[in-house]
Order: sequence, then structure tokens, then C-alpha cells
Amino acid sequence: MLDEHLPVDHRLSQIYRAGAAGGGLFLIVFGVLGLMHWIGFFATGAHRVLGLNGNGALSVASLIVGGVLLAAAGIGGNTASSITMLFGVAFLVVGFAGLAALDTRFNFLAFRIQNVLFSFLVGLLLVTFGMYGRVSGSLPHDNPYWQSRHPGP
Repeated sequence: MLDEHLPVDHRLSQIYRAGAAGGGLFLIVFGVLGLMHWIGFFATGAHRVLGLNGNGALSVASLIVGGVLLAAAGIGGNTASSITMLFGVAFLVVGFAGLAALDTRFNFLAFRIQNVLFSFLVGLLLVTFGMYGRVSGSLPHDNPYWQSRHPGP
């Protein structure tokens, strides 16, 4: 794993923190607004919050994920990068699961197509923020990840 190769004070940490904080703040706002409207926990009706369909379960899940992302932003560095990538992939998987569950009895998070598109968008953004400066075919030679892959004499 590449976690040990980025110095704690490296400038990439600011990018990882920004991605985690931005995603976390939006999810917390969505979760709080969803709970304030007191939508049923597993209600599947058309209950909109910030243009997205939701229910109590989705609001609580958003609060938990948003809190973890904010905690990762507070920690910064490799932790923020890894957690942001992990949740980015999770959002992509949830987007596909939500797409498969549309208009079925398994749609317990009350997803609609806008939720699926939101999950894909947030997933791609989080993965991009988490991977920024870690993976590329043209990393600069002073990048700690490039140096770890190409140990010199």
C-alpha cells in the first residue's frame, strides 16, 4: 500500500482534505434536512430534499458517511485520501445497486434516477479527489508516490 509514502505535510493533503470535507458537508446537510422533514424511516414515496428523493434511512446513512468524511478531512493526508477513495467506490456501487432497485420492492432507500446520477457523480468526484497525485502515468519525479515506485540509487 502506498499510505506510508506521502509526508504528512505534503501539499496534496490539502486536496484530499478539500474533497473529503466538501462531500462530507453536503451529506451532513442532506441528512439533517431529511431528518427535519421527518420522512418515514423506510418510506418510498416522493419525499424530496435538495432535489433528491430520500427517507429516514438514507438521511441517517448520509449523516454517518458525512461524519466519517469530515473526520477524514480533519485527519488529512493519506487517511483522507484512502477514505475518500473508499467512499467514492462505495458511492459508485450504491449507484449501480440503486439503479437495479429502481421500481422494485428492494428500493428501501427510496432512490429515484436523480439519486442514482448523484451517487455516480459524487462517487467519481470522491475517487478523483482521493486518487489525485497518487496514480497517473505522468507523475512528476519529485512526487513521493513516483519515488516509492522507482527507487533510485
